[in-house]
Amino acid sequence: MESIFSKLKLVLADNVLRKRILMTFAILLLFRLLASVPIPGIDEVRLAQFFGSNQFFGLLNIFSGGGLANLSIVMLGVGPYITASIIMQLLTMMSPKLKAMYQEEGEAGRKKFSQYSRWLSVPLSLLQAFAFIVLLQKQGIVADLTSFSLIVNVLVVTTGSILLMWMGELITEFGIGNGVSLIIFGGIVAALPREISQIIFTFDQSKLPSYAFFLAVALVIVYAVVYITEAERPIPITYAKRVRGNRVYGGISTYLPLRLNQAGVIPIIFALSLLLFPQLILNLIKGAVSSQSIKDIADTLLSFVANGWVYAIFYFLLVFVFTYFYTAVTFDPHQIADNLQKNGAFIPGVRPGPSTSEYIGKVLTRITLVGALFLGFIAVLPLIVQSLTNITSVAVGGTALLIAVSVILDLVKKIDAQVSMREY
Repeated sequence: MESIFSKLKLVLADNVLRKRILMTFAILLLFRLLASVPIPGIDEVRLAQFFGSNQFFGLLNIFSGGGLANLSIVMLGVGPYITASIIMQLLTMMSPKLKAMYQEEGEAGRKKFSQYSRWLSVPLSLLQAFAFIVLLQKQGIVADLTSFSLIVNVLVVTTGSILLMWMGELITEFGIGNGVSLIIFGGIVAALPREISQIIFTFDQSKLPSYAFFLAVALVIVYAVVYITEAERPIPITYAKRVRGNRVYGGISTYLPLRLNQAGVIPIIFALSLLLFPQLILNLIKGAVSSQSIKDIADTLLSFVANGWVYAIFYFLLVFVFTYFYTAVTFDPHQIADNLQKNGAFIPGVRPGPSTSEYIGKVLTRITLVGALFLGFIAVLPLIVQSLTNITSVAVGGTALLIAVSVILDLVKKIDAQVSMREY
């Protein structure tokens, strides 16, 4: 406890760190203000009924940072940017040029790669804005719009999404933590007072065992996420002795820490984005076309995709695959092996160069298997609980809890790293 207070004192005393934290809070506050500004012509009663009966849009509301529930000008949130990032990450597997740009060209290459993701998010924002407004118009939630009004609303919503993307980038560069994750986290936290008040006002003593069970599951998820996120597999490293002039360098032993879950919360966000996008398109087709046969096909596909067990299986598989995929994109064993060799370091019992790269790759594959299985299980656990209790809000709450815990852990690490750097 004393250590926590001493670090908090260091954070508040450091001028640069204090400005970064204030910058982050200011941008998140502006985001919440924008999320409360609705587009015109909304039927609030129908909107509340629609979101209360639709789990799909409840999950989508998480990615909008809570802006979708109000149909605000930032109702798309950072969803288009996340989708664009997924597409760009997938393209690195097919394009050697993009892969070299992301992994080998350093900071300049990654900035260019991020710029391509931003450009791609613009047409995706236009598509999603048009799909949402047309779908909600068909549901009677948004008033009938003229062609001009529809174009204006689409442009306003698209601009809101691009603005939010820029605000997230500002947090990443001038604030603390990952801006996109913090915006999603901000929407989750903003919904807590409403959820807590709803539980208090609708409290039923007969459901007390259910409340206790949900609380126990939430605590288990929090503990498990923290434990697995902090777990490491150390690889011993020895630096060879080198003589320069009259001094001897090296000859020390240390270790290379490989995290059990290198990808963090990113696979969850990627998997949900990929799962929600087809449902959005099918809902758009169902609401936009007049042909009954096409509507029947869309209904059949929607019922298949929205089926609880089918959804859970695809969710688990996507989280599992994206954990491996994101780890492969962000962590390159060849680069690590090259850096070790250049610095005169080696793994005891393993030859430098390709053998070291192969060894690190094997260790990473094995520990990522554990991390991917855990992350997939934790992701679908709320869906399993939902199928057993028939309470639809559990799935949304479980996903939000998983994202929130991971974002808080990442934020604490970033602040701790800044404090440690200033202590040195």
